[in-house]
Amino acid sequence: MEKFTKLSGVAAPMPLINIDTDMIIPKQFLKTIKRTGLGVHLFDEMRYDADGNEIPDFVLNKPAWRNAQILIAGENFGCGSSREHAPWALLDFGIRCVIAPSFADIFYSNCFKNGILPIKLPQEQVDVLMEDAERGENARITVDLENQTVSASDGTEFHFDIDPFKKHCLLNGLDDIALTLEKASVIDSFEARYKAQMPWV
Repeated sequence: MEKFTKLSGVAAPMPLINIDTDMIIPKQFLKTIKRTGLGVHLFDEMRYDADGNEIPDFVLNKPAWRNAQILIAGENFGCGSSREHAPWALLDFGIRCVIAPSFADIFYSNCFKNGILPIKLPQEQVDVLMEDAERGENARITVDLENQTVSASDGTEFHFDIDPFKKHCLLNGLDDIALTLEKASVIDSFEARYKAQMPWV
C-alpha cells in the first residue's frame, strides 16, 4: 500500500449527501477481485449516459477536475453496502483523500485499509473547502497527515482528528497483510517452537 504523508492537489466538489457505495461503483462492476481497473467506472451512472458517453455536467468529466485527487462531499459519504470495491475505484481513479462531515463506518474503515485518507470536518469547514474546490485548478488543497491539517488555497487551515493507529498505518503504507508481515519473525519462532514441542501435529 502506498504511503500517505502529504498531498497537495485539486479537489472535486460533490455537494451531495448520502453518496452510497452503489453510486461510487455500481453493482455490475463487482465481479472482479482485482483492485485495479475500476477507476473508469467510478460514479459510472453519473459520469456516463446510457450509450456510454460522458455527461459533460458531471464534475469529474469537466477539465478542471479530471485529475482531482481529493473529493469534498456531503455527510454520510460511503453509506449503503459494505463493498470494498468503492475505495478501490476511488483509488484507481486517483482519489487519495475524501473530506466530508461524516462517513459510513465500514466505508471509513475500508479507506484506511486501501491507502485513502477519509477526513471528518464540521459542516462549516467543509463548506469553506467546497467553495474553494469549486475554483478548480485555480485552487489546490493541501492535506498534511503528520500534522493533521487541511489547508485551503488561501492558507486557511483546519485541524482534523484521526485514530493514532490508523494514522500510523497510512503514514507507513501498512495494510492488514503488511501489519501481519511485521510480525513474521515472531510467527516463525512460534511455529518452530510449536513444531518442536508437538512434532506429531
